[in-house]
Amino acid sequence: MIEDRSLLSPELVANPYPYLRALREQDPVHWSEHHQGWILTRYADNAAAFMDPRLSSERLGSLLPAAPSASEKESFDPIYRLLGNWMVFRDPPVHARLRRLARAAFTGRMVTRLRPAIEALVDERIAALESARECDFIRVFAYPLPATVIANLLGVPPEDLERFRGWSEDIKPLVFGASGARSDRRDRAPVGLRALERYFRDLLDRYQREPADNLLTALSRAEEADDVLTADEVIATCVLLLFAGHETTTNLLASSFLRLHEYPAERERLAADPGLAAGAVEEMLRYDGPSKMMVRMAAKDVEIGGRQIHAGQRVFLLQVAANRDPAQFAEPDRLDFGREPNEHLAFGIGIHYCLGAPLARLEAEIALPALVRRLPRLRVTTDDLRWQPTMLSRGLESLPVALA
Repeated sequence: MIEDRSLLSPELVANPYPYLRALREQDPVHWSEHHQGWILTRYADNAAAFMDPRLSSERLGSLLPAAPSASEKESFDPIYRLLGNWMVFRDPPVHARLRRLARAAFTGRMVTRLRPAIEALVDERIAALESARECDFIRVFAYPLPATVIANLLGVPPEDLERFRGWSEDIKPLVFGASGARSDRRDRAPVGLRALERYFRDLLDRYQREPADNLLTALSRAEEADDVLTADEVIATCVLLLFAGHETTTNLLASSFLRLHEYPAERERLAADPGLAAGAVEEMLRYDGPSKMMVRMAAKDVEIGGRQIHAGQRVFLLQVAANRDPAQFAEPDRLDFGREPNEHLAFGIGIHYCLGAPLARLEAEIALPALVRRLPRLRVTTDDLRWQPTMLSRGLESLPVALA
């Protein structure tokens, strides 16, 4: 039987793929003592699990102490209030109502309208890379691009972006499940969530008084139009959109540029044919996407792959393993921008399919061809890279680059 290992061990944070391949081959529905849950590694099992209503998204309690003290309950109040209203932590029918709230911002028409602004931002960030000559790609390009886009969409002033970066770092260990961060969760996450809540409550009040062309104004009007959504739900959704809206795309842009550096033939292929951009982004999402896994709680007993999963047990849907399954993808460990078909699970499937997927795709499809075309000499300057030690997301802590 294959060894049960922690997915947060340094070697598996850096490169989980060999171990996940072994799990998929030897024990594809694996009980993990380390994580106290079932790990799914086959594509078919993961795809079915995403669609199974017996596997619940209401797992907020697993992030919090089992028996919190009175002081802890007070400390974690913003977690219950905000994260409890995140659609990713809810099942139907509450999930459907919350998703309707944000859906209008991410329709194909609305996202297409953002193209000129995204192109201008890409130009600005490329100029910043040229000016710096040597810098952290994430800080100069991969973070400010999607953060600015989602902030503008919501109605957040650009000068506040660095404040949001700090608050995001505070709550990330709680939301994504970080290695060695339990004490930080209890101290920093509630503080960051309180700050975000206060900020958006003030901003919501402002746009109710002074409407503007942004999503926060639209949400405040929906509430005034006798919508069933509360101010708490509006604020929680804004926090989710700002947090998830930049975090995933930041990680996608950074890891994609790393792979372009590691695979010069594919980089040259994209530079020669910008029409490959859409396929390149899909392959980056499949090959090493920003979402490592999703977590579900079994609401009822369910059998998966011949294993009996009992109500109340956690189930880890490993997208990064499913997206390298040879039963679904030919030569899955090979990066191929022309891969077809490419029905990866990077954004999930079903009712919880990532709402911001069209926007993330558009940003990457604009950014990556522009980078390889306009900065052909931009290179990663070290092999000693550190990945964020988190369970749910896959992203680099930094990416040093320089113009050769």
